[in-house]
Amino acid sequence: MSFEPGPGVRRGPPVAARLSVAPLEDTSTFKNRAYAALKEVIVSLNIYDQAHEVRLDERQLAQSLGVSRTPVREAMAQLEREGFVHSVPRRGIYVVRKTRREVIEMIQVWAALESLSARLITQRAEDAEIASLRSMFATFEDGTPHAKLDEYSEVNIQFHQSIIAMGGNQILIGLAENLFTHMRMIRRKTIGEDDRADRSIQDHLAIIQALEARDAERVEVLVRNHALGLADHIAKHANYLD
Repeated sequence: MSFEPGPGVRRGPPVAARLSVAPLEDTSTFKNRAYAALKEVIVSLNIYDQAHEVRLDERQLAQSLGVSRTPVREAMAQLEREGFVHSVPRRGIYVVRKTRREVIEMIQVWAALESLSARLITQRAEDAEIASLRSMFATFEDGTPHAKLDEYSEVNIQFHQSIIAMGGNQILIGLAENLFTHMRMIRRKTIGEDDRADRSIQDHLAIIQALEARDAERVEVLVRNHALGLADHIAKHANYLD
């Protein structure tokens, strides 16, 4: 994979790099496995930390995966439909950087989905399932998640994924899947900004308490406000999205 600036981008000089992508062994599912491998690489790029657009080299990716260019091209087409990459005629394929407005709108939709799922948890989930949410934060009981920021960032992501899954609504889960993959990249970027990690764990523990009390009205409000707090932060501070 090579990094090259997209059209009109003046954020920095071209940067070339190669990412390690393991060859595919099972030839029966090349398209699906190429899609999964490429999506994982894209999500891991920390695109919002890049000072330039990231160009994907189809030929190099096919060589790294050990497949022809056809399954890679098919995987790219699917990733483009899902909004992870975009093709520029005669220039190539680039990883999508969402605009500030697009990120805020995604968060607003996520707030609606996750708050509904939290309400469903109070009606459907077993006590043990709710208790598993509290156990996620045992490592951070001292109230200092910023001291283990990378670890906390992953727990934060796992927490929000668990809220969606525990609601048990399969249509809602399907709607949230790709949306959260986009949001995962921006959550990883923002968790260390403006003491958000410390406030995040406080919000999460309040959400867990409301779930334990089976207080549907309170937990719905808490989850929605927690998500919209991220939208407010993006609106005020995410100048790198402009």
